[in-house]
Amino acid sequence: LWNPAGMPSRASLDAAYPTRPVAMYSGDAHTLWLNSCALERLGITEESEPPAGGSYDKDADGRLTGIVREAAAMELMPRIVAEFSREELLDAYRSFERYLNEHGITGVCDVSLMAMPGLDFVRDDLFGALEEAGELTVRVFMFPTLLEDRSRLAALQAAHTGPLLSARGFKQFFDGVSSQHTAWVHDPYTNARFEGDCGRPTVGAEVMEALVAPAADEGSPVRIHAIGDEAIHRCLDIFEAYPVAAPAHHTIEHLENFQPDDIARLARADVIASVQPRHITLDPGGPERDLGPERVPYMWPFRTLLDSGATLAFGTDSPVTDIDPIDAVYTAVTRRDADTHEPLGGWLPEERITLAEALRAYTAGSAAAAQREGELGQLAPGMFADIVVLDPNPFELAPEDIQQAKVQATYVAGKKAYER
Repeated sequence: LWNPAGMPSRASLDAAYPTRPVAMYSGDAHTLWLNSCALERLGITEESEPPAGGSYDKDADGRLTGIVREAAAMELMPRIVAEFSREELLDAYRSFERYLNEHGITGVCDVSLMAMPGLDFVRDDLFGALEEAGELTVRVFMFPTLLEDRSRLAALQAAHTGPLLSARGFKQFFDGVSSQHTAWVHDPYTNARFEGDCGRPTVGAEVMEALVAPAADEGSPVRIHAIGDEAIHRCLDIFEAYPVAAPAHHTIEHLENFQPDDIARLARADVIASVQPRHITLDPGGPERDLGPERVPYMWPFRTLLDSGATLAFGTDSPVTDIDPIDAVYTAVTRRDADTHEPLGGWLPEERITLAEALRAYTAGSAAAAQREGELGQLAPGMFADIVVLDPNPFELAPEDIQQAKVQATYVAGKKAYER
C-alpha cells in the first residue's frame, strides 16, 4: 500500500523526526520501522549481527534501512518500552483494562512476544501492582517464553496464586507471517521473491522439539505461533510426540494455511486451534497473491475444523486487530470484514460457522486455551461469575446485523466492572 510500492525506510521518518528517536511497529507486529536517532539510541549499526530468526534490512549499498524484522524486532521491543516510566505503563494498563471491560472482555491471555533469554515481555510486575491495589478488573493468564531454562514459569506460578492473575504455560514462535514471506510453507510462495521461497522457521524443528519435550513431561502446556502450513505440520508432529496430560492442552496460535490432512490431526491430538477471525479479512487479496488458488481453500477453515472435532478458541491478537469480540464474531459468522462488510457473499463462505459456535469459541474455547475450562467459559454451577450482558439479543438478529448487539454490563467474579 506504500506509494511508491515497497517498504519505507528510515529516510522518511528522519524527514519528519530528525532529532527525536522514533520506533513504529507494523500492523502484524512482526516488523519495526526505526529512524536514524532510534538506531543510534539502540546501538544498531551496519556491523550489528541480528539474532537468529531476525534481520536488520539493508539497501543495495549495505546501509541500514531502518526496517527490523521478526526476532530482531522482538528483541528490541522491551528496550523501546523501557523508555516509558513505570507510572506511564501502569496508566496504559489501566486504560486498556477499561477498554476491555467496555467491550465485554473478562479475561486475556498475555503471551510473550520474546524469543530471547532474559527478554520476556510478560509484565507480571505491572499486573501484580494493579492486583495489589484492587485495580485488576480482568483475569490475566500469562504465558512466558519457552526456553531451555524453564524457571520463569515456575517463578510466576509461585508468585501469583490468586484467581485473577496466574501463569498457565509457555509460548514459542515457529514462523512469521505470510505477507512478509516469513511464514513457513511447504511449497514456495506463488509470488516467490527467489527460488525456493518457502519462508523459514524462527527456530529449527529439532530445537522446537527439544524445547517442548521437557515442558510437556513436566505437565506445562505450550502455545506455538504457527501460520504457514509447514509450521503447522511440524508443530503437530511435535505435539503428537509429546502430549501434555489432561486437563491441560497444547495450543497452536493463528493456523492460517493448512495442509489438508492436518485439519483432522488437531482434534485427534487434542490440540486447541487459537484463531483470530478478523485476520481473515485483514489483507484482502493477500492469500490469493501469496499462496495461490490451490491453497486458498484451506485458509482459516473454521467450519471444517469444527466438523472434524477440533476446539476453536477465538481472540483478536491485539493490537493486530481491535479487541472487540462482537466484530470478531460477526466476521466468523459471515466471513465478511467487520468494517467494510466485504465481500458481500463472504470470503470462502462454506467455512462460515453459526453464532452459537462462534460464541462458544469465544467463551468455552478460550477458557480451554487459557487452561481454565473447569472454572471459566460457561454460565454453570461452580464456575466463576464472569458475565457479559448484551442487548439486543444477538440470537434475535440476522447474521449481518450481529454488530448491533452492544455490551450493557460486564461482571468479573460477580463484581460489576462496567455498565453502559
